[in-house]
Amino acid sequence: MKVEYVFVFLFGFLSCAFLFFVFSFSGFGISGFGILDLGSLSSPSDWVSEDDIIVLDDRIILMIENATLSNYVATGSMKPLFDAGANGIRVVPKSEDEISVGDIVSFGLGEKLVVHRVVEKGVDGEGVYFVTRGDNNLISDGKVRFWDIEYVTIGIIF
Repeated sequence: MKVEYVFVFLFGFLSCAFLFFVFSFSGFGISGFGILDLGSLSSPSDWVSEDDIIVLDDRIILMIENATLSNYVATGSMKPLFDAGANGIRVVPKSEDEISVGDIVSFGLGEKLVVHRVVEKGVDGEGVYFVTRGDNNLISDGKVRFWDIEYVTIGIIF
């Protein structure tokens, strides 16, 4: 084995180790590359006020306009928050201003409806965008536009 190959291998290995250390432990995110800091997930917005929850002896009533139920397939992308078997309460957002970092949205991706958390909200030449990622995923979904978002999940029932 040639000495040059050993040096190339060591240089590559040490470079990767250095970048992993810098981006994992220094607080720098690398969201521009689609890899996000797993420890910095924001909580969802407060969509349901306490006044909209009525607790009776035999039932709980949620006063939420235009809410629908959802269920989930076992992809594991949102574990440990939810997976197959959980029931979601969702609403159709009226504007992009209603959606915040931390909210869980459903959006079309090809023929699939993906349910992931908003980890970044920004503005570019095309307008407002949202970057989403499953809580259990290392890679983001990229930019999602408001017109692609079908629902915001406002509650999970196990």
